[in-house]
Amino acid sequence: MFNVRLNVALTFNVKPESQTFLEEVPPNFKSAGVQPEKYVDTYAEWDTWDTINAVKDALERYNDVTLIEANYSAFAKLKEINPNIVFNIAEGFNGLSREAQIPSILDMLQIPYTGSDPLTLATCLDKARAKEILSYYKIPNAKFVIADSLETAKNINLDFPLIVKPVSEGSSKGIFSTSFVRDKKELLKEIERVLSEYNQPALVEEFLQGREFTVAILGNGNEAEVLPIVEISYNDFPKDFVPIYSYEAKWILDTKENPLDVFSCPAKIDLQLEKQISGVALKAYNALRCKDWSRIDVRLDKNNEPNIIEINPLPGILPDPDENSCFPKAARTKGLNYEEMINKVLYVAAKRYKLI
Repeated sequence: MFNVRLNVALTFNVKPESQTFLEEVPPNFKSAGVQPEKYVDTYAEWDTWDTINAVKDALERYNDVTLIEANYSAFAKLKEINPNIVFNIAEGFNGLSREAQIPSILDMLQIPYTGSDPLTLATCLDKARAKEILSYYKIPNAKFVIADSLETAKNINLDFPLIVKPVSEGSSKGIFSTSFVRDKKELLKEIERVLSEYNQPALVEEFLQGREFTVAILGNGNEAEVLPIVEISYNDFPKDFVPIYSYEAKWILDTKENPLDVFSCPAKIDLQLEKQISGVALKAYNALRCKDWSRIDVRLDKNNEPNIIEINPLPGILPDPDENSCFPKAARTKGLNYEEMINKVLYVAAKRYKLI
């Protein structure tokens, strides 16, 4: 795959419960006096050492790898090491543009890196901004409004049921069963929860009641490839469970110790629907100017038309096949094992920068 051995830095954030070596407590927690363990989903986006080491081991098959945690020392370390390229899986730890922090540093230092640029990362994390761009390009997505106060919420005119979520979170942070609301009272309660607990506006969307899928995309331009589509099924969840892939679904009910039958890949769909889903996902990928890889979440509306739920330019990549992780699952169905998947991402990025 590679005709030259590269010096690769792997930038990451590690979950505190994974024996992190964070040098400092993030200032937003320190200044506010917040105890991170109070909120079960605070570090949901960050990776465990299992994932970080699996990525490192995969990259070391063809390259020399240095680990760099995305903390206050990252800039100096990256400047000192000056790698040929960075494999970036860092989510950042403060602010609505946190996913763009490491790529911004790398742009300043003129160091190549995998994945999307700071503008795309910041835009995709802000779900409302991403939806505005999708709407401009006439790419289907659910009707929505932004609620930045309870006063705004009182004037919302959308059709129930609705979904309420923080506008700028990933890994299902802030999305619980209560996020599915059926009336104005539940709506106001959920908006108040998001405003107070996440200190950001709430995104309110009409609920799409059709089947749900997720689409892994790998590559750039005309070479961007849609991997086998994954369908998300809720049949294995408790009968009274709201059919959304919430924090409870992703991290509490569906675990490595008690895996649920959530994903089917390839999705059992006809060729026409497969083309529709792949087409709308690729349109979203290109409209948001994603690079190298992304996971696009899709749900059918009442007319069975695929709608974009959100774009994830830093997809989850749990290495254990027994854990439900969509991008690796799609890659394995395509015939790429974990090591091959990681190195394919590095390869398309290195090719984009003309390093190989």
